[in-house]
Amino acid sequence: MCSDLFSSLDGGSKLVYTLPVILSLALMFTSGWVSSSCHTLVILPSKMWNSPSVKNYRWAQLSLIVIFTIILTSNILGLTPWIYGFTSNLVYVCSISLTMWILFLFSGVLLAPAQSLAHLAPSGAPLAMMPFLILIETISILIRPLTLTVRLVANISAGHIVLGLIAIPLASLSSHFVTVSLYLMMLMYVLFEFFVSAIQSYIFTLLLSLYLAEHP
Repeated sequence: MCSDLFSSLDGGSKLVYTLPVILSLALMFTSGWVSSSCHTLVILPSKMWNSPSVKNYRWAQLSLIVIFTIILTSNILGLTPWIYGFTSNLVYVCSISLTMWILFLFSGVLLAPAQSLAHLAPSGAPLAMMPFLILIETISILIRPLTLTVRLVANISAGHIVLGLIAIPLASLSSHFVTVSLYLMMLMYVLFEFFVSAIQSYIFTLLLSLYLAEHP
């Protein structure tokens, strides 16, 4: 039993139970030894990132599929009792966000530095406003890893906290009617959290694909 409401978010020691499953699933998707049913699982989500900007890079679509699979698996495992999903931990999510952000940013700067810098100055903008626009665009690019991390961690952690709030009265109330009502409420909210897990996984990779679209 958790010692406090937020102890479910401190699961660094429990990550060892989650990583083998996540890494095995990622290896299954990236290896060449995939069955026909697994090929179907890869082809279907690949249609979600079918934009021309993603198709220009052979590694991009597969990377987004693997990241989506890892995050979705962790989100679902986080809803399982006694298993810790790393998507409620700032360090692990920030590592993924920073890695992809640095990959997109530095590859663009190294391959086409002039075009990368041109993104900072919108065409047709007044010359007097150009320094402010460049500053705003630079800040928006620099905070992208932070926004990716906070969006995912906040949404996943909020669900865990709400489930913890529902579980507290279940452990203390004795009324049969109230207990059944809370159990039904928790069941409905758990089903909702499965939906949120899929949506947040897709939003995370969708934002990555939009950042990739700015790649020169």
